Amino acid sequence: MINHTDSAKKVHYYIGLMSGTSADGIDLALVSFDKANQPHLYASYYQAYSDEISTKITALYNPNKREIDRAFELDVELAHLFAKGVKTLLQQNHLCSQDIVAIGNHGQTIRHRPQAKHPFTLQIGCSQTLATLTNIRVIGQFRRKDMALGGQGAPLVPAFHEKVFSERSMANNSIKNASDVFVVNIGGIANITYLPATTDKTVMGYDTGPGNALMDDWFQSHNPKSEHNYDKNGHWAASGKVNTALLNQLLDDEYCKLSPPKSTGREYFNLSWLERQLAQVKPVKNQDVQATLTAFTANTILDAIKQHYDDEKKAIKIYLCGGGVHNKSLKSQLNQQLKSQHKNYELLLTNQKDIDSDLLEAIAFAWLAFAYDNKLLSSMPAVTGASQSCTLGVAFFP
Repeated sequence: MINHTDSAKKVHYYIGLMSGTSADGIDLALVSFDKANQPHLYASYYQAYSDEISTKITALYNPNKREIDRAFELDVELAHLFAKGVKTLLQQNHLCSQDIVAIGNHGQTIRHRPQAKHPFTLQIGCSQTLATLTNIRVIGQFRRKDMALGGQGAPLVPAFHEKVFSERSMANNSIKNASDVFVVNIGGIANITYLPATTDKTVMGYDTGPGNALMDDWFQSHNPKSEHNYDKNGHWAASGKVNTALLNQLLDDEYCKLSPPKSTGREYFNLSWLERQLAQVKPVKNQDVQATLTAFTANTILDAIKQHYDDEKKAIKIYLCGGGVHNKSLKSQLNQQLKSQHKNYELLLTNQKDIDSDLLEAIAFAWLAFAYDNKLLSSMPAVTGASQSCTLGVAFFP
């Protein structure tokens, strides 16, 4: 709860709202920004989705019947849930709508087709409805301008990562121990941001492949009586063994071979995709499939990191965030592979930079709303492939 002193009353609060590809719930972050554009988190709130809502979302990841009706009914239904979450966050912190400058609303991605003949992306959770219900201005539709400029509209957060995690300014000030930094977000889909220590290299960011979503889907389909809808702490994966033939089959996928910029989603990496891969190898035990999926996520992340360093003795820092940080099996595999491939690394959580690893993306969307208001460039052409950088977002008024 916020301590409401006179100075606190003058704080310019933003709310960041994130609903990720795991479709498990809504993350809300109450944030302000200092003169250096650095975030300060005051409070947060997580609102889990019901099984019914989660199913409605995931059912829209691939073509099916009555898509338009189902998608845009859910568009409004999610906006009502978003508004409920915002109001709860405000009540818990004794704030009102007038205390909030704006909400940065990522929305819920249900389709992302950057490789289509006419590329498009679709996020639902109507920003206009959200603005009207909360009486707070909303900045949303962050992906579309980047796509209009020829980009993939994703990943959206590397510009924010650069503000918070980059050590480039240290290097420019001749501090010799500045490191190359990698920010790895393991959500439903995993993505990486590469922040080089020196200006002779370019900031990069892209989706590496599946994060938690594919592991979650496989776990749910074979553990229907579990009290969790995910492999808690990676225990089930730890009970199995990595199947080398299956792992090689997964790593042979075309997406893994693409050069950045690239982005993907659950409409690509899903159970149907996995069943096609399993059909190419000898039968594999269910828990061994889970262990192999965990290795697949770890391998694709490490393969991406390897592309951006040419000296295994050079210091690198890897900050992890997202739900995947709670998967002990996944973190163990990442650590083991790093030990075998790099001699001078730190594997950290974003918490060590005062950014809660579960809230980084919600904080990032608060920053994107702040960037919109302050006309800051918030897209990176080297990341998305757009023809130019721009200020992302569209404003919706109550």
